[in-house]
Formats: sequence, C-alpha cells, structure tokens
Amino acid sequence: MSNRLRHPLVAVLFSVLLTAPWMVLWATGHKHAPSTLGTIAITGISVLGASFLLAWAAETAEEDVPRAFALAILAVLAVAPEYAVDALYAWEAGINPASAASKEAAGYAVANMTGANRILIGLGWSAIALFAIYKARSTNDPAVEYRSGFLADRVRLDRDISTEILFLFIATLYAFFVPFGGGIGLADTVFLVGLYFTYIIFTLNAPHTDEEQVGIPAYFQSFKKNIRVPVYLGMFVFSGLVIFTAVEPFAHGLEEYGKHIGVPPFLMIQWVAPLASESPELIVVAYLVNKARSTAAFNALISSKLNQWTLLIGTLGIVYSISLGHLGTLHLGQKQVGEIWLTAAQSFFALAILVNFNISIREALALLLLFVVQLYPEFHHYEALIGFSAIYIVLGLALLAMRREQLQLLVGRVYQRVKGTERTVAEQV
Repeated sequence: MSNRLRHPLVAVLFSVLLTAPWMVLWATGHKHAPSTLGTIAITGISVLGASFLLAWAAETAEEDVPRAFALAILAVLAVAPEYAVDALYAWEAGINPASAASKEAAGYAVANMTGANRILIGLGWSAIALFAIYKARSTNDPAVEYRSGFLADRVRLDRDISTEILFLFIATLYAFFVPFGGGIGLADTVFLVGLYFTYIIFTLNAPHTDEEQVGIPAYFQSFKKNIRVPVYLGMFVFSGLVIFTAVEPFAHGLEEYGKHIGVPPFLMIQWVAPLASESPELIVVAYLVNKARSTAAFNALISSKLNQWTLLIGTLGIVYSISLGHLGTLHLGQKQVGEIWLTAAQSFFALAILVNFNISIREALALLLLFVVQLYPEFHHYEALIGFSAIYIVLGLALLAMRREQLQLLVGRVYQRVKGTERTVAEQV
C-alpha cells in the first residue's frame, strides 16, 4: 500500500483534487456561493495545486524544448492572473475616460502592476536566494557557495541566463522613459511586446541542455513523445485555467475582507492582491530550490519579471484602447509616475546585483529590507517614491561601476548567442 502511495500519479492526483472544489463551483456557476473567507480559502488552495502542476509540466517539457523556453512559458502562465486583474482596471479606465472613476481605475492598474513587479524582486528574488542557501545544507545544491566573510554565502547562477538579464536591463531602462510620453501608449506597446517576443525567439533557438530529472517529471519523460507532449500540454492548459479563474476572486475576496477590517483599497490592490497572484511563481521556484535546482528557480523568476515588465505594461495600452474605441494613452498621474520610476529603479539595482551571476546573503537582505521599508504608509507619497528611486539608482550605479568588466562579459556572451541564433535561422531557411 505504501508503495502505491509513493507512485508519481498519486501526487498528481492530489494536486488535481486541490483544484476540484473551486473548479466545480466555477463550472456550475456557483463561484459566488461561498462566503468571503470561504472564497479565499477555496481559491487559494486551488492555486496551490495548480502551481505544482505547472512546475511538473515545465520540467517535463524540457525533454522536448530548451529549458529556458519551457521556463519562459511557465512564467507566462504563472502570471496570467496578474494580466486579468490589470486588464480589468485598464478596461474600466477606458469606459468613460473623463470621469473620476476612470482616473481611479487607471491608478489601480498601475498600482497593481508596479506592486506585482516590486513584490517579485523585493520578496521573491531575495527570499528564494536566502531559502536556497538555507536548503543547501540538506540538498547539497551545487549552485550554493559557502564563503568566509560577513553574510558572504551566495547562490551562483548559470551564465546561460545572461540573455534574460540583458533583455530585462533593456526593458528596465526603457521603463524610466515611459512617463515622459504622458502615459502608456502605442509606442510603449510596440517596443515592450516586441522586446519580449524577440526574447522568445532567442529561447527557441537556445542550445538544448540535458539535465536528469527525478520524481514526477522523470516519470512523464519516460513516456513516448506522442503521449508525453499531450500530457504536459494538458497540464499547462488546466493549471493555467485554474490560476486564471481562481486568483482574481481570491484577490477580490482579500480586497473585500480588507475593507471589512479597515484597510484602504489602494493598499490591497497594490500589495495584497498582487501577492496572491504572485504566489504560484513563488511556490514553483521554492519547489525547484527544494530539488537543488536554484539556477532553474532564478531562471523562472527572471522570466516572470521579464514578461511582467514587458507584456504586462504593453498590454495595458491595448486593453485601454479597445475599451476606449480608438487608439489612446493610459494617462499617468504624478503618483503613478513615481510608482513606475521606483519599480524601474528597484529592477535596475537588482540586475546590478545579478550582473556577476551571483547573489549573496547580504545582497538578498538589501533587496528585502529596502522593499519592506517601502510598505510603511508614510512612504507612499510622490516625494518618498522619488527618494527611494534615487537610493536604488545610486546603489545600482555603484555596483555597475565595480562590476563593469562582468557587464561587458555578459553583453559579449549574449552577442555571441545572437550570432549563433542568426546562423541557426539561416541554416533552417
């Protein structure tokens, strides 16, 4: 009996069962039947189950596609709820653009987007680095290096993620200029969405690297290709559907509960709702770290940040224009400008940390502490946002000055990969 319980399909079935209560409510049209707290519990548990299915599907897919591409797809699916929430507010902003409700919705769209991005780095990148170093004592993760010195232990990242880091650098630098156009418009959509799809092309042509899998991915990879591919595609579609349908009511349930206990809506939309939608990514990467795959975990986190910082911003202008009925610009108020600059500055500092393909305990703590301080309500006005932005930029510039040789090596590595991709495409043609 115990051997049967250890069969890989038992864990898959258990994860599917975690999603069942919500999917039954959603499919039968009774998703509003539970109480607010009941909705939070049911949808939150379903997201947990779907997150594990996503991780197993992505690892199984590595048998047939480059690992970077599999993790990029995982990142897109994992943040699908974030797109849904932001699209809702962008749509509402375009219904009556001259009204106070429209301006409020536009502000919420930017709040949700910037909050999600800052959580992903400030909480996600830092916590996963610290967790990887902690777990390495039992997992012997080869990516973790123990060194002498104050909080000097660090996670070494695979240099193959240089493409992701450079593309994210480009998106981050561009984001600083978005407010100068008055808001998020067509030019931003073309550049940012085009940048992400260029990145996807690179991942499709990346060299295939073999890595021995264990557990559930190894079990599915043992299937013949004509069975294996439909299995993991089905897992991708199902888990994506669960997350897409469950996280929004989960976040809205948290908002309603926040109002009940006296928490401002803006605070819930910027921090609590994105935290709910970011939970799949954090669960997935924690699972990877637990399997001594810290490099894959950071690859997934960086891919998530890249698609949120490109597709998420770019699609806001599209949804707003569709709602408006013609091409338009999702206008930004002074506070929204400050939020975007702060988010870009945090990203700049975080990438300056990763440019040497390492993140130490002290660097992870710096990301975490700077993020936590921002949560203090008194630091939410425009001047404080600009002040925090300046701190991030100064720290980032100082790191890049010390690591300029590593930055040159990173750019050179990506250039060589681009040349290799061009040769591959030419050969295919």
